[in-house]
Amino acid sequence: MTHLEWTPTLFASIDAKDTSRFLSFLSDDASFRFANLPAAVGQDAIRQAVDGFLASIAGCRHDVSNVWALAGTVICEGRVTYTRLDGGVLSVPFVNVFGMAGPLIRDYSIYVDASALYSAPPSPDVARSGQGF
Repeated sequence: MTHLEWTPTLFASIDAKDTSRFLSFLSDDASFRFANLPAAVGQDAIRQAVDGFLASIAGCRHDVSNVWALAGTVICEGRVTYTRLDGGVLSVPFVNVFGMAGPLIRDYSIYVDASALYSAPPSPDVARSGQGF
């Protein structure tokens, strides 16, 4: 299966909050890094990290716009839309870089600024003034 065939299924597993299906794309000794958080290494640590993150949001949707494959590396670019537990929505660009070990991902790095995901939205007065963005 080529990267163009499996990347939609990978992102669909995340959007469905299906950690077991997500882990099937990773090698047993994989490293997983989300933004500036420390890397989780190994299936058990990754499961714990991913389950914890997915429990902290109501949902997410990935819209992938580009996928490139180089020798041993797959790069995906797109936009992710997070739905907060309070119903708020945050949509931000992302880039994922996958270091491959054969057909499995061994190094999974997510480059995204999700810092606003857990912060309070700006007050209406600040939003109207253009400050804070």
